Amino acid sequence: MDPMNQALLALRSRLDRFGVILSGLCMIHCLAGLFLVGVLGLGGGVLLNPEIHHIGLILAIVIGAATIGMGALRHGHRLPLVLGLSGLALMTAAVLVGHGSAESVLTIAGVLLVACAHIVNMRRGSCSTTCDC
Repeated sequence: MDPMNQALLALRSRLDRFGVILSGLCMIHCLAGLFLVGVLGLGGGVLLNPEIHHIGLILAIVIGAATIGMGALRHGHRLPLVLGLSGLALMTAAVLVGHGSAESVLTIAGVLLVACAHIVNMRRGSCSTTCDC
């Protein structure tokens, strides 16, 4: 494999890892928001700020498109793409429904699917460094 392909593969792998971390942080934010605001009545102004959700969704779309999309083009496997697009659709729906239990369920389901897509994509990427998948 030439150095350019190796560099692109390494970048995609790092971005996939970042995508998994971002998904985890999003889920922690969502669960912490439910607990702190719902149970303790604290932090509603910060944790429920719509801008946080819009920025998170934009980051998820950009990183997902860059890594999962590139991975699907490179290795031809559609599972990461289907998982990622489904997760992003759920996350978009969560932003549109507003605050509440529906938003939390949609967000958590969405970030889990996106994280799974990144993990499957990373596994496919590591395979392509050792064989022609």
